[in-house]
Amino acid sequence: GRMGSGALVVAKHVRAARRLSEQFEGRMVRKTYWAVVEGEVDVDQGKWTDHVRKVPNEARGEVVAAGEKDARRAVLSYQVRRRFEGKTWLEIVLETGRYHQIRVQTSSHGYPVVGDALYGAATTFGDLSDDPRDRVIALHARDLAFRHPMTKEAVSVTAPLPPTWDAFPDVSPVKSDAEAG
Repeated sequence: GRMGSGALVVAKHVRAARRLSEQFEGRMVRKTYWAVVEGEVDVDQGKWTDHVRKVPNEARGEVVAAGEKDARRAVLSYQVRRRFEGKTWLEIVLETGRYHQIRVQTSSHGYPVVGDALYGAATTFGDLSDDPRDRVIALHARDLAFRHPMTKEAVSVTAPLPPTWDAFPDVSPVKSDAEAG
C-alpha cells in the first residue's frame, strides 16, 4: 500500500548502513511528521503517551491498557501548525516507533488522520482507490535528522509535500522553513 509520503534515508555501503541503523535503534534519529487530522485539536502543543499493540492477525494497531499482552509504550509530541475547516495540521515528533503509531494514537485521541478509513476517518484524501490499502492518507514524513555515519556531522533530510496536500488551504512549508532558518 502507498499510505503516507515522505523522507527516506539510503546508505551507500554496509558500514554506513550499520551505523545508521544503530542511530535508528538508539533513538538518535529525530523523525518529524506532518499530519492533517479530523477535528480541531484545542491544545497548541502536547505529548501523548499510550500503550499500543498490533492487533493479532490484522494489519492494524490499537491502544490497550498498559498491562495487556504485547502492549508497548508509545510516545509522541505534537504541535498545532494550523486549524482550518474542522481539521488540524499537526507537526509530530515520534519518541518511540510503534506499529502505525501516529495513526493509532491520533485516532484514539479523537483525531484520525484525514483519509485514514482504517482508523475511523470520515473524510477522504487524494485519489480514491477501490483497495483501502492503496489509499493515501494525510500523513507525511517531513524530516529525518541524524548524524552522518562517516563524518558525524548533523544531517537533515526534508521531503517536499506531495501534490495531494494542495487540497488543504494554507498548508505550505514556506513560512515555517523561513522561520526555522
